[in-house]
Amino acid sequence: MIRRAVDRDLEDIVKLLLQVHKVHSDARPDIFRPGSRKYKDEEILHIIHDDNTPVWVLTDDDDSVSLGYCFCEVQETKGNASLQDRKVLYIDDLCVDEKARRGHVGSRLYEYVTKWASENGFDAVTLNVWNSNPGAMKFYEAMGLKPLKVTMENVIK
Repeated sequence: MIRRAVDRDLEDIVKLLLQVHKVHSDARPDIFRPGSRKYKDEEILHIIHDDNTPVWVLTDDDDSVSLGYCFCEVQETKGNASLQDRKVLYIDDLCVDEKARRGHVGSRLYEYVTKWASENGFDAVTLNVWNSNPGAMKFYEAMGLKPLKVTMENVIK
């Protein structure tokens, strides 16, 4: 079952946030603080109640445990002198519980969100993926995403 997140999903979302953060902090401890997470509880609750930041969860059969989530953000460009008007659904974070990986949870979430965006007048779905996460890169490529732009760095410390 895929549905919008509600308050009772908070504990599962926190668990998943910790898992995805560990992937990032293991790969780039110079950027990500080990043992941390992206959002505090209050921030999560605010996000899931805001229609401009929809969060979907995929739950088990009895709707008691979230096996994955997809945090999104509505982004619109209007009236810019150099850019076309666009309505984009940005995927801020997509995570699948490590115990549920390889069970098509991620692809089901991504396909659901893409369908929702199409049905709601969005022009595109975008996201960022860390170069240090080749599994995620491979997954998104399999979902049909193509690079839009590349952020480059020169670590000098």
